[in-house]
This record gives sequence, structure tokens and C-alpha cells, in this order.
Amino acid sequence: MELNDGNLQTLTEFMRKTLDPDQSVRRPAEKFLESVEGNQNYPILLLTLLEKSQDNVIRVCAAVTFKNYIKRNWRIIEDEPNKISDPDRTTIKANIVHLMLSSPEQIQKQLSDAISIIGREDFPMKWPDLLTEMVTRFQSGDFHIINGVLRTAHSLFKRYRHEFKSNELWLEIKLVLDTFASPLTELFKATIELCQTHATDINALKILFSLNFQVCLLSDEEEAGLLELLKSQICDNAALYAQKYDEEFQPYLPRFVTAIWNLLVSAGQEVKYDLLVSNAIQFLASVCERPHYKHLFEDQNTLTSICEKVIVPNMEFRSADEEAFEDNSEEYIRRDLEGSDIDTRRRAACDLVRGLCKFFEGPVTAIFSGYVNSMLGEYAKNPVVNWKHKDAAIYLVTSLASKAQTAKHGITQANELVNLTEFFVNHILTDLNSQNVNEFPVLKADAIKYVMIFRSQLPKEQLLQAVPLLVAHLQAESTVEHTYAAHALERLFTMRGPNNSTLITPTEMAPFTEQLLNNLFKALALPGSSENEYIMKAIMRSFSLLQETIVPYIPTLIGQLTHKLLLVSKNPSKPHFNHYLFESLCLSIRITCKANPTTVGSFEEALFPVFTEILQNDVQEFVPYVFQVMSLLLEIHTSSIPNSYMALFPHLLQPVLWERTGNIPPLVRLLQAYLEKGAATIASSAADKIPGLLGVFQKLIASKANDHQGFYLMNSIIEHMPTESIVQYRKQIFILLFQRLQSSKTTKFIKSEYSFKLMLTLFILNVALISPQCCTFSKYGAIALQEIFDSIQPKMFGMVLEKIVIPEVQKVSGPVEKKICAVGIIKILTECPAMMDTEYTKLWTPLLQALIGLFELPEDDSIPDDEHFIDIEDTASYQTAFSQLAFAGKKEHDPIGAAVSNPKILLAQSLHKLSTACPGRVLSMLSTSLNAEALQYLQGYLLAASVQLV
Repeated sequence: MELNDGNLQTLTEFMRKTLDPDQSVRRPAEKFLESVEGNQNYPILLLTLLEKSQDNVIRVCAAVTFKNYIKRNWRIIEDEPNKISDPDRTTIKANIVHLMLSSPEQIQKQLSDAISIIGREDFPMKWPDLLTEMVTRFQSGDFHIINGVLRTAHSLFKRYRHEFKSNELWLEIKLVLDTFASPLTELFKATIELCQTHATDINALKILFSLNFQVCLLSDEEEAGLLELLKSQICDNAALYAQKYDEEFQPYLPRFVTAIWNLLVSAGQEVKYDLLVSNAIQFLASVCERPHYKHLFEDQNTLTSICEKVIVPNMEFRSADEEAFEDNSEEYIRRDLEGSDIDTRRRAACDLVRGLCKFFEGPVTAIFSGYVNSMLGEYAKNPVVNWKHKDAAIYLVTSLASKAQTAKHGITQANELVNLTEFFVNHILTDLNSQNVNEFPVLKADAIKYVMIFRSQLPKEQLLQAVPLLVAHLQAESTVEHTYAAHALERLFTMRGPNNSTLITPTEMAPFTEQLLNNLFKALALPGSSENEYIMKAIMRSFSLLQETIVPYIPTLIGQLTHKLLLVSKNPSKPHFNHYLFESLCLSIRITCKANPTTVGSFEEALFPVFTEILQNDVQEFVPYVFQVMSLLLEIHTSSIPNSYMALFPHLLQPVLWERTGNIPPLVRLLQAYLEKGAATIASSAADKIPGLLGVFQKLIASKANDHQGFYLMNSIIEHMPTESIVQYRKQIFILLFQRLQSSKTTKFIKSEYSFKLMLTLFILNVALISPQCCTFSKYGAIALQEIFDSIQPKMFGMVLEKIVIPEVQKVSGPVEKKICAVGIIKILTECPAMMDTEYTKLWTPLLQALIGLFELPEDDSIPDDEHFIDIEDTASYQTAFSQLAFAGKKEHDPIGAAVSNPKILLAQSLHKLSTACPGRVLSMLSTSLNAEALQYLQGYLLAASVQLV
């Protein structure tokens, strides 16, 4: 793409269309940008656009597009094409820092993120002057530029908090400290001096106190001003010093405690003080947990004062909280249920209670219990006026009782001095039972949350008592209330009893099943909850719990789920909701077809029109899900593969589908389903597509990220396709594999190496090879394998055994994989004459030794040290655009099945047969070469099989 006005204008027009809410306009524009982003100069055009466009909306859109482009394409993946040309990479790195620092705030943020993404890949080796360029900007005196540098530095360095320790990491951190620490310290000192110089100049202080240039300079009731933000950051820093630099900070700590205490008792209830108060309380919480500071808190009067002046006031439900509850329920739920309330007053007060209980549980419980009783007494006098007192009491009890908590189980360790069951009966049940749907919705939400949090501590009897009440609350008008009810039910349905079955059984749910399902689906029609992920997750979990109980309702429910899928596919915006929707569809299919497999056709009839629309409109977020559900449907079929699937088969081999990483795992799974159910049909009616299948295999094994998917596909081809249809391709397949092994002997390929071994064994023992119907070894077999390898290159068979199978077999994991590998090696040892009569004989005993090690030694899961210095996105199992559907999961397939129940017995029997054919040879090799421990294990196998060697 040329750097000219015409291309800039074209790019501007298509970018504007990507902002259009009309899908028919937006989708083609997105497709166009996707089609041209591989061209040289595309990122340079984006940078030019965000710098020079007169339209601010287009500038911001170009900045976001550029950042996402960098995120997708900057990393260079071994064995895959470079998605950004080298000249473009050089130009970007030469200009992006200056461009970021000279751009307005919205654009600066996007470019700062882009720099950190590039830095994660290229810094320091490929971008050695990055820090130097940033540090020189400290001299500008322009706080807009300085803050841009600091923001970028933070984004670049924050990953060091989570990296695994390694020499490479320490060297990089040392480079950063050597380059950045001193200038940063000088900048800080200079800023402090300027604050003292301009102590009486409020306008100058506003600039100097500004941690970010975009912070609002004037304070009002809703927004924290610079002074509040500065004090808040000081509290945060003080807490960090107290935690990380205990000894050095100890002399200063009492003065900080006094100053922060005075700050707390003088701060008002206005929203603008929330962050300050939260950080100040968190400082006290971090200090009171440390043994050598507990003397600061052990006085009874101190504890009482903390409760009265800090904890209770900051647990109160304020007008701002009430407004959020009613008018911004999504944000309220996000804060309260998802733990994003880390900076709220209530969360900080709760953390302080827990911190104090570490050393003073008895006194703190006694003091706070008095406040709880007082609050509940005030509520009882006038519930309408004083309902917030009960809300605070419930929150205080929750804080006091909670000692340890997990997302899966709720509170796992409780304060034994708090009687949770009694509180539930006396104060929670009344709100759960309330028939007035509009009365005290906050208290009802509190009661629901109490059940949810303490579900592991309450007796089952009380949980069963709560279930029908929670089902009723699904119809509450309050979004928070019906969302909490859905979430509580979902959590209850995951609980396990003593025998690992669900704690609440389908039988116990039987009286409420119809109401539960009706209310859950009706809740999706309530205002604000049309795509409520908690409700959809509760639907999924209800299906999973109830199993065949839901079958009578499926015809109605599948229609509602399909309609919902059609609606959300127009503009997917809630990824969690969408995921649980597809999980619910999978459960509907599994549960119904388990009882009656022939009903699979009715599901296909309901779903295929929607799936067709999703595929035709290329709804990228949903395409991987569609492939997974189609795999599940196809695997359920018991007869020949339907024509509707065969019509789609050629399209699945189109290269464009395989370009998106998120499509690859589900597409491989779908092709495996085709091969399992219709290999003969494919071989007879679509034989011309076999080269296409092999082309997909070749593409996958050429990629570090997807080579294991290539092996999964090849395993299915070998196992299911008729021999005559692929015999002509066998040699070429192995040539491709050997080239891949030779060119990419990397750590990541370790996994692929044992996948490769699994494929070797599948070649040897294909199901036809060992099935009761066909006990001949005509399909592939050890002899054919050895001949193929040696025809590629003389002595190749021996090299594969010596360099791959023998040293790496210990890395094979999983019972089925080990079984396949073991049977394959047994066949090589006992059914390949070349192992007994040629130079390969020297490998016979080491191969047997490796096999016995596979049986008896622990799995070798070691990886080299440098493998730890990676991000999660580097791992093959992590695909940002693919989410595995748990309920579309495929059962582990054992191609050997019951034909070999115990490979150790098979080894003994096979060695007996070989020794009978070659008397004395086997015993001689064992006695001269096999180590004593392995020989002892082998004698045990022979004894168990009731055979002897001759």
C-alpha cells in the first residue's frame, strides 16, 4: 500500500464504516481492513491517520486499530510468516515514542499500550535505545510528556511482578535499573523541590501534584481532586513500604499510623474521598496483621475506637451506593460479586476486620457483636427508616465471620465465635421469605448473598429451605436481586456431597424444577437482563444438575435458546453470556440424546438455520463454538454420515478458515468427527478431498502453536481411513514429519515429539490390526513401518528409535497415550524381524528398557529453564480466540480398547511368542544387556501372564 492521500482517504472511509451500528455496513468494512492489514505500509498509514486526521473520532479509531494490530501481529512465531515487514517494524519503533508523547490523552494511552506490547517482544535486544529515548524526555519539563513516559514505563515494567525467576529476567531488570532508576529518582527529587518552591502557588501545585495530566484539576462532590489522589497514593506507598521494607520502614511507621488515623477520622462520607479512605484503611489493615506491630492495636479502647470511628462508618450503605444499586446495577454487581470493589470503603473495612481478628479475634468479636446487636435493634424499631442499619449489621457479621474464602466454595473457614446458623434463622430467613417484591430490595440482596457466601458453613437443611425462596427471587424487579438469586442457585448446584455427587440432588429439586426453569428464562426478559451472564450460567448449571429431568421441557427450552442465539449473533457483546449459552445448548443435546440418540435430528433441524446464518455472516466470535457443537452432534450419529454434513465437508478444507487461530482446535475436532463417522464415505465420494486433508495436516505441523493439532488430525486419518485410500501418501507424510523435527528441535516441540510417537504407534497397531474381527497385521504393522522409514533414508528407522523414542518415551503422559505407546513398542520389539537380525539389534534391549521405564518410572515432566521466561499466550493450549466448551467435550478415545487391557501382560505374552520362535536369543539379550531392576520387573510380568521364556 502506497503512502498517499488516496489510501489515507480509503482507510478513513472504511474506518468510519466500522463504527456503524448497522451490521450490513460494519461487517464488510471490518472484512476489508482484515484483508489489507498484511500489506506493507498498512501500520504506517494508521500512524499517519492518527497523527494528521482532522476528525478526532477517526484519530482515536486509528489508534485503537493500530494497538490491536500490534497486539495480533507483532510477535514473530517460529516457522510462521512474519506478519509485519521489517521496514514497517523499523519505522514504527523509530517514530512511536515521539508520536505517543505528542498526542492527546486518548491516543497517548493506546500508543503507550502498543509500545509496551512491542517492548515485551523486542526490549532490550531488538530495541536497545527505547529506555534512553524515554529518559531524555524527563528533561523536557513538560508534565504532559513526562506523564506519558511514566505511563509507558509502568506498562512496560509491570510484567516483572509476575515473571518466573531466571538469569535472563535478572539481566533485563538490572539494565532497567541502571538506565531508569537514577533519572526517575532525580525527577522525583526535582518535583518535590518545585512543590516547596511553589508552595503558595495553587496553580503550579495543581500541575506538580498531577500524577496524570488528564486528572480533573478541580475537586467536587463526585470526583477526587489532586490533593485527595496524592494523599491516597501516599497511603498506598506507605502500605507497600510496610510490607516490603519492614526493617527500614519500622522507625517511621508510628508517625504514619498517627497521621493516617487522623486523616481517616476527619474524612467525610463524600464519594470524592473513597479512594483516599480505602487506601488509608488498607494501610492499617496491612500493619495490624504484622506480629511486631500488634502492640499498636491491642488496647481495648483502641479496638473500640477503630470499630466506632473507622469500620462502622465505612460499612454504611450510602446514597451513592443506593443510586448504583438502582440505576447502575451492572457496575454494582461487578464490584460486589466479581471482587472489583478492591478500592471501596466497604472492602477496605472488611479487610481491616479480618486483619484485627488475626491476633484479637475474641475481643474484636465481642466489641463488634455489640455494634451488630445495636444496629439490629435500631432496625427493629423502625424498619422503613432504619433498613440501612440492618444492611451494615449483615455486612459486619460477614466480615467478622469470614476467615478464608474461595470462589468455588465461598467461606471455607469461619470465625467459630459467630453463630452463622442462628443469624440465618433469626435475621436472614425473614428477608428471603418476604412476599413484598418491592420492599427492601437491598436487604433481600444481602440475604441472598449471605446464603451464597456461607453455603459451605450452613447445614444442608437450611440450604434446601433457601432454594425455593431463591427461585422465587428470580422474578424480582431489582436487577441486583434476581442476579444474586441466579448466582446463588448456580453456586449451590455446584456443591459436592461426601461421595462427590451433587449436594443438592435432582430428586430434591423435583418439586421446583418447572418453576426454576420458567423463572430463569423469564428473568432473561426482565429489563437490563437480556444478556445477563449470571442467569445464563445458572441455566447451564441447572441443566447439568437436573439431567434427564429436563428432557420433557427441552422442546420449549431449545426454541428459546435458539432464538436468543439468533439475537446475540447480530452483535456479540457479552462473551461470558455467549459461552454459557453454547454450553447450555450442548447440555440440551447431550442429555436428550443420551436417552434417545435419534433425537439428534431435531436438534440439527432447530440449530442449523442459525448456524448457517452465523457461518455465512462470518460472526468470528461464534464460528469456533458452532464447529464444536456440530462435532458433538455428528459424534452422536449412530448410522452413516448425513448428506447435510457431507455437503459442508469441502468448505471445511478452505485455507481461509484455517488462517484464524481460534478456528483451528474446533475445526480439527470436527474433521476428526467426520473421519470417525464417515471415513468410508469420504474415501468413496470425496476421495479428491484427501489431498486437502493432508494439506491441512502439513499446514498445522509447520506451526509451533498448532503442530499438536496436526498430529490429532493425522491420528484420526490413520485410524479411520481405509488403507488403500492413503497408502500412496504414507511415505510423504513421514518425510514432512522428519523435516519438521529436523528444522524445529525446540522445547515446545517436546510435546509434539511424543505426539509423533503416538502417531508412530497408531501406524503400527491401527484398530484393524488388533480387533477381534481382524487379527492379521496387514494394515500397517511394524515391518511396514520399518520399510517406509528406511526407504526415506537408509537406517532412518534406527535413528528414530535411538534419537526420539528411547530417550523421550518417559515424557508420554495419560493412561491412553501410555497404553498406545506401549503396545506400539511391543510390536516393534516382537514383530519386526529387523530388530533381531540386523544392526538394529543393538537397540532392542535399550528399547525394552525404555518400555519398562514407561511402565514403572514416574513421568518426566521437566523442561529447560529458559522455557519459564514466557507469557501464557506463548503456550499451545492458550488461544485468545478459542474457548473450549466443557459440555461439548470429547471422551478420551482409546483406539486399542479392550483388546489390550494390560500392556505388561501383552509384553510378556509377546516375548514368550518371540522366544519360542527364536529359542535362546531373547534370554541371551536379556541376561547380557538389561539392568537388574528392569529384569526384576519383567520377571513379574511373565509371572503374572503365566508364561516363560525359552
